[in-house]
Amino acid sequence: MRFTDLPSATGVSLKPEYFADALSLEPGETWFEVHPENYMIGGGPRLEGLLAAAERFQISLHGVGASLGGPALPTAQHMKALRHLIDLVNPAAVSEHALWSGTQAQYFADLLPLPRTREALENLSDGIDHFQNVIGRSILIENPSNYLPIKSEMDEPDFLSEVAKRTGCGLLFDVNNLYISANNCGMNAERYIESLPRDLVGEIHIAGHTPDERFGDALLIDSHAAAISEHVWALLTFALQHLGPKPVLIERDAQLPPFAELMQEKYRSDRLQSKISLKDAASA
Repeated sequence: MRFTDLPSATGVSLKPEYFADALSLEPGETWFEVHPENYMIGGGPRLEGLLAAAERFQISLHGVGASLGGPALPTAQHMKALRHLIDLVNPAAVSEHALWSGTQAQYFADLLPLPRTREALENLSDGIDHFQNVIGRSILIENPSNYLPIKSEMDEPDFLSEVAKRTGCGLLFDVNNLYISANNCGMNAERYIESLPRDLVGEIHIAGHTPDERFGDALLIDSHAAAISEHVWALLTFALQHLGPKPVLIERDAQLPPFAELMQEKYRSDRLQSKISLKDAASA
């Protein structure tokens, strides 16, 4: 099943600070991903910059505010604004998080993990079904960063795969999130990757993390505010060897480096994909 029209190459996070640099690239040189909540507005220079980029490059919308696993369905206001942006941008992919961030009465401004229970599975599936019905297309859902072990009736890959099979969505596999979860909670990262169905994974994310101010490397934070660590690069290599070529996204949301530095990480990921593809071809 096809969940995305993105190429099996590497894209980068697009921020307003990067608009001029992005628009100086040749069409097709990369693809870009944005958080739609930053562009669900009536107009202005920020939206104009995104639409200019969308005329020349493929765009992925990666949502952070739908609270798909929450006790209430995504609000009608949120979904109306998102659907309008989708109509404007015509993105190559739409994704969200397999998490929750609020109720009808309160928004927590954070991505909170779900217990991996049958009840939570049903609730998340309902949220995804509603979301997909409103926007009229299948989405990808992202695995969380875990900071403490949570209640579980099933392993995380099985939980997410079952949700995908029930709803027809795909999976967005975040390598950095898995590395953080393995470090913080003792998950076996390689076994996790081997449990992912290759045909359900439509996109991969890699990003930087930072040690907690109090606990250091014993508690890693999914900050998207640092260069990608060598541990994450190694795990990406393992993932691509199992999953095959996929669209890979370099995420950066804070302490933004010069655009050229972000592009160097993109080129490294592209070289890695090419190397694995050539190795697969030679062994076929």
